[in-house]
Amino acid sequence: MIDHKLNKAVLFILFLLFFADVNAQSVTFRAAAPNAVVKGEQFRLQFIANKEGRELRIPEIKGFEILYGPAESSSFSQQTINGKTTSQSSYSYTYILVAQEEGTFTIPPASITIDGSNYKSNELQIKVLPPDKKAQSQSSGDKSAGGEASAPRAAGTVSADDAFIRAIISKNSIYEQEGFSVTFRLYTTLDVVNFGKIEFPEFEGFMVEEIGLPANQQLKLEHYNGRNYYTADLKKSLLFPQRSGKINIPSGHIEMVFSVPSGRRVTTFFGSQEVMADVKKAMVTNPVSINVLPLPAGKPDGYANAVGNFSFKPSISTQQLRANEAITVTIEISGTGNLKLIRNPQVAFPTNFETYDPTVTNTLNTTANGLSGTRKIEYLAIPRYEGSYTIPPVQFSYFDTGTKSYKTLSSPEYNIQVAKGDPTKTSSSNYVNQQDVKVEQDIRFLKTETPEFQSTKEFFAGSFAYWLWYIAPALILFALYLFYKKQARENANIALTKTKKANKTAIKRLKAAKTYLKENNKEKFYDETLRALWGYFSDKLSIPAANLSRENIEAELSKYGIADSLVAEFMNILNTCEFARYAPGESAAAMDHLYNETLEAIAQMESKLKK
Repeated sequence: MIDHKLNKAVLFILFLLFFADVNAQSVTFRAAAPNAVVKGEQFRLQFIANKEGRELRIPEIKGFEILYGPAESSSFSQQTINGKTTSQSSYSYTYILVAQEEGTFTIPPASITIDGSNYKSNELQIKVLPPDKKAQSQSSGDKSAGGEASAPRAAGTVSADDAFIRAIISKNSIYEQEGFSVTFRLYTTLDVVNFGKIEFPEFEGFMVEEIGLPANQQLKLEHYNGRNYYTADLKKSLLFPQRSGKINIPSGHIEMVFSVPSGRRVTTFFGSQEVMADVKKAMVTNPVSINVLPLPAGKPDGYANAVGNFSFKPSISTQQLRANEAITVTIEISGTGNLKLIRNPQVAFPTNFETYDPTVTNTLNTTANGLSGTRKIEYLAIPRYEGSYTIPPVQFSYFDTGTKSYKTLSSPEYNIQVAKGDPTKTSSSNYVNQQDVKVEQDIRFLKTETPEFQSTKEFFAGSFAYWLWYIAPALILFALYLFYKKQARENANIALTKTKKANKTAIKRLKAAKTYLKENNKEKFYDETLRALWGYFSDKLSIPAANLSRENIEAELSKYGIADSLVAEFMNILNTCEFARYAPGESAAAMDHLYNETLEAIAQMESKLKK
């Protein structure tokens, strides 16, 4: 008897806990409908709540006629995962509507009372498309004026109007380095059964960033060329043109299998039905031509190869510190544009500061207009001696695509006070100070070692050591004379000196690139190849690396009489390296070919300059 009562009490407590858990769920009430419908066709408008309600009130809906509703239905589901039971209820109220006018219409929120409280649904926007002209012409042309039926579509085939793929670009006239998107969109009036071979076109001449698409896309209704199609985006890419002029995006090739009427009918228990057949269709995307404008002349000092719309936020970790303590200057560049391709602004630290390579952190999102987010650059430096120092303003210049003009942003000037620090804290044992050495001791200790005495019978004059003091300096001076004379002759041949230095640097870096090639490390391989080429041109042409550009390289090589074909080959190698770092994928064969091409181009350059 006691056990029976105990079981009842336990069941009652579990019921209360379950009831409390259900009541604890937050109330949701939402509206759902297609985002696009066709004029004259019926569609469903649903209001869905997770708890039963009453007094549903819908607003006046302009542009639509309510044919039926509301039809009420409910469902309940319960599942247990890892010993935890969850339940879900759904109460839906369905209306059947028909669109009366074309255009874009808004369905205001509806209201409902649940547990004594009033809740409102979300607002909906529905685009009403015009009827399918081809479907209308077929239905109206079943019987022509002479009484003859119009020709039906060939059974078991997929026409060019039934399914195709478009390459859609967001802009067709842009500036160099300005981002734009290209979307490959499927248009179909048929059911897609499967995908076959897919070959999207190559984006030669562009840096490419892929835009993510939802894993489970919902087909959308779109009116195009007088017909209504169900559409889905197959691929969406963000492109940055790396050169000016007319750039073509070639066609892509995609195979799909569609379900189409076969023209045969069978009789079943449910009546006569048409047999469907799977048909493979090869589709070709339309080629696209992009007009890329060159950036205007008059690039300001500090131009960072940035194109877009940016903001500039500088900061410094501290302006008062001790010697041998670190200081960090942080530059944050935010906005939308080619954030991955911009050059880091230069920070001019004082000469007594030991500097390190900056650390770059990108927090970026890929959008249809460019990379959006923040590029954070941290410059670390360590002052080695006390004193007052100044870090001049850091400038960042970019091309604003909105105003089509250059803009320059600047940081404030930083005044740094460095107090005397602990010299044992230096992190670099081979750091050389660029000021006079300071003497901290005023009194030197006296020598306390035992003195050495020399016999008075031995005279230095006339001894071997005496004559050696005369002969040795003369021999050293003569040897130095011969050495400097030889060095002067070699220095007179500037081309030979620069050639030796250029070859040594290029060969060393290309050996490192060969190592990365064997490891199939694409990014480091192309980076090392670029460093080898830029270093080679800097040494070969006696131009500082910071001042190098494609324009002055081509101009200087022309002065040396280098053939235009060889110059173009070098420029092509530079472009290939820069584009390949961001390309979706490069084969090992392509990397090996580029490595051999670089070695051959440098060898040809050396042979031309030696003549």
